[in-house]
Amino acid sequence: MYFVTGATGFIGRRLVEELLDHREDEVHVLCRAGSLPRLEVLQRRWGSDRVVPVVGDLTEPGLGVDAAWVEEHAGDVEHFFHLAAVYDMTADDAANQAMNVDGTRHALELASAVGAGCFHHVSSVAVAGDFRGRFDETMFAEGQGLPSPYHRTKFESERIVRTEAAVPWRVYRPAIVVGDSATGEMDKVDGPYYFFPLLKALRDRLPAWLPMVGVDLGATNLVPVDYVASAMDHLAHLPGHDGETFHLVDPDPQPVVEAVNVLCTAAGAPRFTTALDGAGLLPRMLRPASLLSGIVGNAGVQRVIDPVTSRLGIPAEVLAHTSFPAVFDSRRTEGALAGSGIGVPDLEGYAERLWTYWEEHLDTSTGADTRTRAALEGRHVVITGASSGIGRVTALKVAQAGGVPVLVARGREKLEETRDLIELHGGTAHVRPCDLSDLEAIDALCADLVATLPSVDHVVNNAGRSIRRSLKLSHDRFHDFERTMQLNYFGAVRLVMGLVPAMREQRRGHVVNVSSIGVQTNPPRFSAYVASKSALDSWSNVVSSELVGDGVTFTNIHMPLVRTPMIAPTKLYDKFPTISPAQAADLVVRAMVEKPHEINTLLGNAGAVAHTLAPRLSFRVLNLAYQVFPDSAAAQGDAAAGAARRESEQLLLARVLKGVHW
Repeated sequence: MYFVTGATGFIGRRLVEELLDHREDEVHVLCRAGSLPRLEVLQRRWGSDRVVPVVGDLTEPGLGVDAAWVEEHAGDVEHFFHLAAVYDMTADDAANQAMNVDGTRHALELASAVGAGCFHHVSSVAVAGDFRGRFDETMFAEGQGLPSPYHRTKFESERIVRTEAAVPWRVYRPAIVVGDSATGEMDKVDGPYYFFPLLKALRDRLPAWLPMVGVDLGATNLVPVDYVASAMDHLAHLPGHDGETFHLVDPDPQPVVEAVNVLCTAAGAPRFTTALDGAGLLPRMLRPASLLSGIVGNAGVQRVIDPVTSRLGIPAEVLAHTSFPAVFDSRRTEGALAGSGIGVPDLEGYAERLWTYWEEHLDTSTGADTRTRAALEGRHVVITGASSGIGRVTALKVAQAGGVPVLVARGREKLEETRDLIELHGGTAHVRPCDLSDLEAIDALCADLVATLPSVDHVVNNAGRSIRRSLKLSHDRFHDFERTMQLNYFGAVRLVMGLVPAMREQRRGHVVNVSSIGVQTNPPRFSAYVASKSALDSWSNVVSSELVGDGVTFTNIHMPLVRTPMIAPTKLYDKFPTISPAQAADLVVRAMVEKPHEINTLLGNAGAVAHTLAPRLSFRVLNLAYQVFPDSAAAQGDAAAGAARRESEQLLLARVLKGVHW
């Protein structure tokens, strides 16, 4: 049997998944009474009945676990994993002391009471403090300074395990833990994530090709959470390693500037060049990393600069710890993991996933905007195509601002996953599966929404089908035009018509149509898709004049090319400049808040003007693009699969006319 503290936390949740996937015994998890609803959501996600909640509290002696439970399970707990702690450089002394130090002592009390086979303590490389040089897995108290409450209490909690444990123990010291390398999933803003809002601001304000001046800030060490959880599961079950410590770190630490540049590339932000070779040209005390740590590490300086840095989302305390003076030797861990297939992946291989997850789930700028909250708080927002892409991220942002997204798409399972995620973060969402190509199903959906919701405040027509196929390959495929029009036009119109009576009665309602830049630029090969979006635009423009007096308004967003599952089959787009689903969702939120008639891009407006003033020239330019870009392999048939021609011309044109569908 396993016992886990911190099971609802970031690393703990992943460790429980590892235990469920690779082990057979029950997993008993410590949970405060008030956190049981959160645990229930996680239990649905884990999909196992082997997770057993044990009500208790880290701040209570013996973790506050009922004596009857202790008596019943004495001798049964083979592995006791202690992960519950404060993992936050900005937390104060009291919080760190209560959770990290007292909590560890209380966990040891319970482990001793049940006679645990091994106490697995998750410490941190922070125990090395300001030690300079190589810090191996046999080292602990080396006279190092401990510059923050976090460093001091992580050191003290590990000391307690080493000196006071009445049961066998093992210690794990992770480096800076970032999101999952496969999904990017992360629980909270911490470590490098504090700098993501700054990268976003640089991306939105500066071209990606612009070089930025940077300095050598030393080395950092990042590891993804899936590596940490997998390594812990494996190391915990190896015989003969009690009393040992394992460094869960990257054996090749990353220079801070290089790590930042990898994340800049993932974000689409400009990269930094290093102006000073701090390691080679300057004495240690004059190197930028040492100067920054020394200055910003001062509490008085932190109080002065924190109001400024916090506006960028960066607490002053974090600036003092951007790099590690120690290099962490992990040869013992590497040897123990040899042959398991468990290793630290390169940051370059998963940085884009980290960025995407942060942008879609952890960027709090939507909820922090007072105007957005005023417009969306308590409002019910019907979002079609909410199971992925723009619709899913829009739902997350609406919930973040206090709105109630109503999730509509064909598949119930993905909608429920999105709802669970929203509820996990304290929001509310409703799931309404519906096939929007079925007009009768739409009628039933509208009747249900009107009957069950207190209001229908916004409708986001996001669901759509895109077909990229030239006319010469479409003569025997008239159904392409029919099915595109069925979903993109008839389905959207039927939905709005079914909800307009309720909107008119409540004297308010806003409809957002996620249209396309193609309506303005008329790119070749998209005749079916652009025609359906143009039809919805025209319909909305006409009925706007009829409904504006009833408080019902429309916004058409002529969206540029977005990196969504809809464009994934067109491999040509893999190297094209696109905006992210989160950037697209920001436009949808803006449409609901500001309620403009249209939201366009500069290039889209230029295309519309060109078609008006010089239509023949415009068609010639588009014909050139038609010749440069081939039909997709799917459109041409299997014989054409893998064909790639004139790639340099394609990328040049795509970058000049950024955002246009080709």
